[in-house]
Amino acid sequence: MELCELTIHEAAELLRGKRISAVELAEAVLARIAQLDNRVKAFLRVTPDLALESARDADRRRAQGEHNPLLGIPLAIKDVLCTKGLETTCGSRVLAGFAPPYEATCVAKLRAAGAVLLGKTNTDEFAMGSSTENSAYFATHNPWDLERVPGGSSGGSAAAVAAAECLGALGTDTGGSIRQPAALCGVTGLKPTYGRVSRYGLVAYASSFDQAGPLAKDVTDCALLLQAISGHDPKDATSAELDVPDYAATLGGDGDVEGMRLGVPQEYLTLRTRDMDGIQPAVAEAIRAALRVWEGLGAEIVELSLPHTEYALPVYYLLAPAEASANLARYEGVRYGLSVREGDDIWDMYRQTRAAGFGPEVKRRIMLGAYALSAGYYDAYYLKAQKIRTLIKGDFDRAFAQCDALVAPTTPTTAFRIGEKAGDPLQMYLADVFTLSLNLAGLCGISIPCGFHEGLPIGLQIMGAAYDEATILKVAYAYERATEWHLRRPQL
Repeated sequence: MELCELTIHEAAELLRGKRISAVELAEAVLARIAQLDNRVKAFLRVTPDLALESARDADRRRAQGEHNPLLGIPLAIKDVLCTKGLETTCGSRVLAGFAPPYEATCVAKLRAAGAVLLGKTNTDEFAMGSSTENSAYFATHNPWDLERVPGGSSGGSAAAVAAAECLGALGTDTGGSIRQPAALCGVTGLKPTYGRVSRYGLVAYASSFDQAGPLAKDVTDCALLLQAISGHDPKDATSAELDVPDYAATLGGDGDVEGMRLGVPQEYLTLRTRDMDGIQPAVAEAIRAALRVWEGLGAEIVELSLPHTEYALPVYYLLAPAEASANLARYEGVRYGLSVREGDDIWDMYRQTRAAGFGPEVKRRIMLGAYALSAGYYDAYYLKAQKIRTLIKGDFDRAFAQCDALVAPTTPTTAFRIGEKAGDPLQMYLADVFTLSLNLAGLCGISIPCGFHEGLPIGLQIMGAAYDEATILKVAYAYERATEWHLRRPQL
């Protein structure tokens, strides 16, 4: 196995045993990026000098006796998370040249743990999209089929993990933007409970929805990354003051799901809308096959209902754009976007940045949000949507009173072709129809690979109660141990 194909925990063991060095590992992954990323286009910018400097520092720290599972591990960061002194554009021309004077807390925690940051990954502009086609710079390609999307908005991070261009990555999830690309790229992605991971330094799309979380090659790696980035942060008023479990230690082993009750919301397998005729049959069958695996491991499968599921899509696309219309008002070209050096023509730079402006999807969502918040429509749209959000949260509360976790598809289909849905925003929005509810309720969820259809990965979503990431990781790990879907890698 090449070094770039290692999982985080495999690489950590080799580093701990001094069978490889952090520099050797970083060089191998950087070589992989140089070889492949002109086709995958996962990265907006790669920072080889910074990565190798961090790797040398990790080797020094290890030689001095430090042991940390992330020490010397090469990771990628979605470009909506601020990195001090390193350009952070959110996939937008509006922020071209912006080098933050501060760092996102979750990124700072990874640096403190000794992780090696490889660069910033591509994203739909300001994290608004389901395919990473809405980046102002270029579209990212799915490593399983370069003619297809990787999902979004964390498609750059998911594609980088799938293509072995990093050992793990951070993404953000506002309506499914970690879980959905994880499913389409055949990797593991976890959305933490709202408040589990600090949002400080996460450039806001919708502040009551956004959460940073890990993408990785398997469940153990997600557990390691989640533990590193979780915890209370006084810089974030929404950060929960709760202890962080040792997630990797709680994964367990054989028999650990025996007696657990796994709920299957029937709406997720039967949902039909005016614009979507159910889910892809291969996806539904893969979910049913996964349920049989858990039954064989001793879990009880319970059918239940989340009756307000059908309203999640319209509610999300009223509330999230409303928050976005307020959050994005700050980008008027004075406070952000210009990094001026001696000799630069500041007025020419300003004109170029303004001429680029927001892309069409960002403009669409700002207009939707401003409309929903306008005086004549606030009660009819925004306020009503908030009331339905409460009903959706109540559905989950009742479900978790009966079950330990819920199981459902992550996406209704496998990856679609680049450009296939670009002209139909509603069809694009439907790609997140099974992930939105969890963000509305502020709960945790993980997507893991559970099969393939015509060479494309299928994702399985496990949803948990508030701050119960340990349970969904345990359920995911039990399935992973009993199957081999997570071991398959694209041939590039």
